[in-house]
Amino acid sequence: MKGFRYLSSVVTLELDQAACIGCGRCQEVCPHQVFAVTAKKAVMQDRDACMECGACALNCPVKAIKVDAGVGCASGMIHEWLREHKLEKLAGDCCS
Repeated sequence: MKGFRYLSSVVTLELDQAACIGCGRCQEVCPHQVFAVTAKKAVMQDRDACMECGACALNCPVKAIKVDAGVGCASGMIHEWLREHKLEKLAGDCCS
């Protein structure tokens, strides 16, 4: 989603660079380009762009990434989409 931002400095995303093998899988699956691979290690280039979907953690072969994925990301995405399309009033309390 263009311009999507989660709340600043609250994301649960953690990266254990010592465990990282630099495969780049996190960079491939992240929908918001949170990760980059530099010097054969993943780095978080934009941590606050994380929506906590969990794709990076699920695809990391060495479990170097942890994130508390849950309904928060889905709710955030739905609210952002509704706001962009000016449909918030139609949604009522369905996504709260």
